[in-house]
Amino acid sequence: MVAGLPRIGPDLDIDVERILALKPDLVLTSLTVPGHERCLERIRATGVPYIVTRPQSLAEVAADILTIGEALDALPAAAALAARFDRVRQLEPGDAPVPILVEWWPKPVIVPARDSWVNEMLELAGAVNPFADRTGESVQVSTEEVLTAAPQAVVMSWCGVEESKYRPHIVARRDGWEQIPAIRNHRIFAVSEAWLGRPGPRLLEGIERLRRIVEQCCDMRA
Repeated sequence: MVAGLPRIGPDLDIDVERILALKPDLVLTSLTVPGHERCLERIRATGVPYIVTRPQSLAEVAADILTIGEALDALPAAAALAARFDRVRQLEPGDAPVPILVEWWPKPVIVPARDSWVNEMLELAGAVNPFADRTGESVQVSTEEVLTAAPQAVVMSWCGVEESKYRPHIVARRDGWEQIPAIRNHRIFAVSEAWLGRPGPRLLEGIERLRRIVEQCCDMRA
């Protein structure tokens, strides 16, 4: 859908001159990835109108959709999307959530922490983030911490990496990880960060993908 659109550079090193050449009416940016602050500074310096988002919950993602929809004169469509988030958030979580480790990065291992919408996504899918009590949006974890958490599954969702290039053996061969239930039972899954790490409508599909992983884990435990 976007393959033919102009490129403005890597997401952490945008080319402001390319942006200006496109003569945009509005620039949409976010602070959901460390380093985006530099991009925002460049955009702000141009004087072009912009909207910046930094949601940390599904409710905030829905609110940002409404804000953007209003700015684009597309509020009815935005409201419909926001309503889908509201309906999903009303689902009841399971009674025995499955601990699942979501990896934003493999080396060092970076996972979602307290201020991440992924916690809600996992909960709605019948799972739990073992590191949801850690401060911040993401956090680096050690082998000892993962052993203690004992996740039943590992979900690779490596930022900036195409899903086709995810390598389960990188996870499975880590020193000390062989006793983790997810590794011992071969429960290493790939879910592109497009479905988990980008604040937009795709998160709804991400919840469904996580739910299918939870179902597999439950089937294996049965």
